[in-house]
Amino acid sequence: MATIPIPAAWMQTPLPPRPLQSHKGDFGCVGVIGGAPGMAGAALLAARAALWLGAGRIYGGLLDHRIGVDFLAPELMLTTPEAVLKLPLPGCLVIGPGLGQETPALSLLERGLHSNLPLLLDADALNLIAAHPVLMRQIARRTATTLLTPHPGEAARLLGWHSTVAQDERESAVRMLMQQSRAIVILKGAGSLIGAGDTVWQNNSGNPAMAAPGMGDVLSGMIAALIAQGVDPVQAACFGVWLHGFAADRCVADGLGPQGLTANEVAFCARSLLNKSLAE
Repeated sequence: MATIPIPAAWMQTPLPPRPLQSHKGDFGCVGVIGGAPGMAGAALLAARAALWLGAGRIYGGLLDHRIGVDFLAPELMLTTPEAVLKLPLPGCLVIGPGLGQETPALSLLERGLHSNLPLLLDADALNLIAAHPVLMRQIARRTATTLLTPHPGEAARLLGWHSTVAQDERESAVRMLMQQSRAIVILKGAGSLIGAGDTVWQNNSGNPAMAAPGMGDVLSGMIAALIAQGVDPVQAACFGVWLHGFAADRCVADGLGPQGLTANEVAFCARSLLNKSLAE
């Protein structure tokens, strides 16, 4: 079966206008677990993106315990990974940005797989799953929604393929990962693919300026924020991928790229585009 474009209706904001009598508790929680020493920025980028796309409460469970506040986004609640594992519903849990692959990281991932929250797995979480295949079987048994967001290299490791095969056979890679995990799968890269059920959608927004650090972390936070606010996970994945790329396109059009475009700038632009869509 061939891929199909993301439906035009899914390129419109899936969020309703906020009622006048709103409270931050009305917009869900996002928890991000990762940020080992030397990689704290990855978890912070994901958490900031969740904040800027409207999640009500955002918790960063950093393995680097030296960091107590994000001065760019002091609204984030930085705590221990163990505390984030107790995140209440409604919400979405992100595990992987800057997680590392040491024993504590593996233990946190194993505990996260037992969460009753929607769970987005990225970066080192995927590398740990590739190194411990029993975890993939645990993912397939989860009753809550799971999303996997590999780039071609991570997809290749999960499947035991050479990285060039995963890039050349992108649709096959998505479908095989869906079959193994029973998860929503986002294969990142030029023309990102989003697979769920029997369908694989292709995204056509984005540009080479996105070949920069932290872009995948921001995407994870964006999708998690949408899910935490009640958007259907499949629609959240498709809209999040499209908005991420469209924001990067707008940044380049405004002269912020292609050289030197940052993940933070894309997240800021995504917020502006989302709010513009809500106002229309």
